[in-house]
Amino acid sequence: MIDPFPPQEPASDTRSTGALIHSAFQHVNGLIRGEIALARAEVEQSLRTAAAGVGMLAIALALVLVALNVLAAAIVAGLAEAGLHPGWAAMIVGAFFLIAAGVLVLIGKKSLDPGTLAPTRTARNLRRDVETVKEATNDTRG
Repeated sequence: MIDPFPPQEPASDTRSTGALIHSAFQHVNGLIRGEIALARAEVEQSLRTAAAGVGMLAIALALVLVALNVLAAAIVAGLAEAGLHPGWAAMIVGAFFLIAAGVLVLIGKKSLDPGTLAPTRTARNLRRDVETVKEATNDTRG
């Protein structure tokens, strides 16, 4: 019986050195483009996070201004009435606004922390890529 699929020799890579170098440069170029795209995406995300933090700081500033107005009204009311009942109520409201502003400042400040804005995935991928290239060049030399 004749075998319809005779065994074949494994195909050898007969590309020239120039073609191999060109192929390697194409792969490196694609890798660099991919890392740039990842860095761009991470920076855009960081900018969105920073914008949210700036927004919260702006809201906190507005609340502080309201709180200062209320506290000023509380002092005036407290001095005017001498019974202090309306003034204490205004002071409680003013203190509430200050506490709310403080919470927003802490949240906004945390959003602007440089550690959270850095493109960490890109840096990690670049380190991994450098190690991979080092290992590949050491394998071809050894």
